[in-house]
Amino acid sequence: MSEIQGFILHAKTRPGKSAAFEALFSGYVQASRAEPGCIEYHMLRDKQDPTLFIFYEIWQSQAHLDVHSNLPHMKQFLEQRMEYLERDFDIRAIDMLSPSSATR
Repeated sequence: MSEIQGFILHAKTRPGKSAAFEALFSGYVQASRAEPGCIEYHMLRDKQDPTLFIFYEIWQSQAHLDVHSNLPHMKQFLEQRMEYLERDFDIRAIDMLSPSSATR
């Protein structure tokens, strides 16, 4: 069994909070991709519902994901997330069945 940890996260923002959420997290994408253990990190927005953001993340191990999740900016956001979100995250664990196409 692979140590790789992957998930798809849906973040449904409150009315009027989508722009602030996008601005905040847009700044985290490149930094997250540069972290040790990050295989894939994508921030997406639903075209039919622009208040819905989708994150696709693949990490080499749970330990790498734990380091990412415990960075000061991520912990701060986790504490304040409901200021932005209409409902809490919908997180689905996934298995990566094909190799990454990312080149780093």
